[in-house]
Amino acid sequence: MKDKRVKRLNSLLREVISEVLTKQVKNPNISKLTTIIDVEMTADGRYAKVFITVIGTDDEEKATLDALNQAAGFISVNAAKKVVLRYFPTLEFKLDTSVEKHMKIDKILTDIKKEKEQQKKSLDESDE
Repeated sequence: MKDKRVKRLNSLLREVISEVLTKQVKNPNISKLTTIIDVEMTADGRYAKVFITVIGTDDEEKATLDALNQAAGFISVNAAKKVVLRYFPTLEFKLDTSVEKHMKIDKILTDIKKEKEQQKKSLDESDE
């Protein structure tokens, strides 16, 4: 029962925080290509990790992450106006690197497949 509630709250917080970011936060250090991937709130509802991705360079990612963590209080106050909770969680923004990890794994698997095809091709040629 509690898990369902936390999942619903995580989803709701993700939507509300995204809306606050796009409509109310006017920091030039925050990239326009920032996406909130997930929100993980603690069971007691006091803290929440907000996972983001930023399309851009490493410097843009770092600047965006720093700016979001500095603006976390402002974002919390404005998001709390849209969601009625006993305690609005303290927000901590983190980079979500899962997409990059998936891309690396995909590249490795593609390279292995190409290598196997080349080995098979060279074996077939040597049999002739």
